[in-house]
Amino acid sequence: MKRTQRGFFRTVCAIAVPVTLQCLLQSSFSVIDQIMLGQLGGVRVAAVGLAGKFCSIYSVIVGAIATVAGIMLSQYLGQNDAAEVRRSFRVNLALSLVLAAGFTLVSLVFPAQLMGLYSRDAATVSEAAGYLRIVSATFLPLAASSMLSALMRCTGRAKLPLCAALAAAVCNTLGNYALIFGHFGFAPMGVRGAAAATAASQGLNLLVLLALYGRGGQKRAGACTVRFNTRQYCAMLLPVLSCEFLWSLGENVYAAIYGHLGTDACAAMTLTNPIQSLMIGAMSGLAQAAGVIIGTRLGERREEDACRESRRLMLYGLTGALALSAALLMTRGLYVRIYEVSDEIRAMTAQILAAYACIAPVKVLNMILGGGILRSGGRTRLVMWIDLTGTWLFGVPLGLMAALWWKLPVAQVYFILSLEECVRLAISLWVFRSRRWVNQLQAGGAAHG
Repeated sequence: MKRTQRGFFRTVCAIAVPVTLQCLLQSSFSVIDQIMLGQLGGVRVAAVGLAGKFCSIYSVIVGAIATVAGIMLSQYLGQNDAAEVRRSFRVNLALSLVLAAGFTLVSLVFPAQLMGLYSRDAATVSEAAGYLRIVSATFLPLAASSMLSALMRCTGRAKLPLCAALAAAVCNTLGNYALIFGHFGFAPMGVRGAAAATAASQGLNLLVLLALYGRGGQKRAGACTVRFNTRQYCAMLLPVLSCEFLWSLGENVYAAIYGHLGTDACAAMTLTNPIQSLMIGAMSGLAQAAGVIIGTRLGERREEDACRESRRLMLYGLTGALALSAALLMTRGLYVRIYEVSDEIRAMTAQILAAYACIAPVKVLNMILGGGILRSGGRTRLVMWIDLTGTWLFGVPLGLMAALWWKLPVAQVYFILSLEECVRLAISLWVFRSRRWVNQLQAGGAAHG
């Protein structure tokens, strides 16, 4: 048994460690942006945060498609169906590129109108609109790189996206230094320089991924002998898209609540985003590993192994999240001193980070359980209802009451609305124990129940 557990741990690490490092490198984009822009004042910090909230709508939708792609790829790989693997990749890539084109067009044509939904401060809206117009150039590369990364992880090559992310992180850091402040012969561009550096780094990320993918000597799959199961695909995709879009919309409602509490409150929330991204990124590898490993087990019809390994993955996640929360509580004071902002913003930021440290372990468990395990069987409608119940029946109403009715400080507003994570976890654990999520996908017919 111990040998089996060691083998499972090695399998988890082979997927989770490269994915975690990749997510941390991607999170470093926002960390580096915030640290450098933090030297320019609270308005610019708030502007980048507001534009980032709109970009997050696109990111979670593309992430939803990548999630469905991962479910299909891992299960069909478990069934040794190479033709369906290739076709699943193509279908999801095409859909993500179409959505990317739509978001790019809207961001280029209506940036000021979009940012005006988040803040009433004219200076903040102007800076945010300029940032959004440039950073929209990342949407198409992000769509393609997300699909390639999902394919590489499911085929046991998780280290390749990590190499691409490393190159992109270096590009982003140097680009920020050069374009925000005006070094290496460039004129200082401030917020727009950060957006340009981000766009260049995402483009480089895609180019490196394509080069590594091409060197892998991919073989063309044979012709498919069955019709693509469109009904099964839509039954997986539409709930995930609806869930992620409405969840992201809820997050944008939260951003609007913070924005209407004032520019200082909005800036303080924005300064916490890098830490939140780093902590979630540090544990995201387990969620990705859960989706791949548990999906493969279900494809192989090894349901008991899938349930047992799911419990181990949740234990790993809880242990890691508790350790990271403790570290955050001890170091948050050092973090807020990095920024050239007012003492009031620093104090707010430290208070919000304390609230986040308390809720982070629950967030991580929801990410592993809802984002990886429960979705691995393809029954994504279950996760959709869990997430929407938490966000819209609990999080949004609690946030509105705390901010507009009780008029609490921003840190207390954040903690109260974050209690919806506890609701989602309770429901997710009940669904997990019921085994309603256990399911095997079929290439041409109805899914097994």
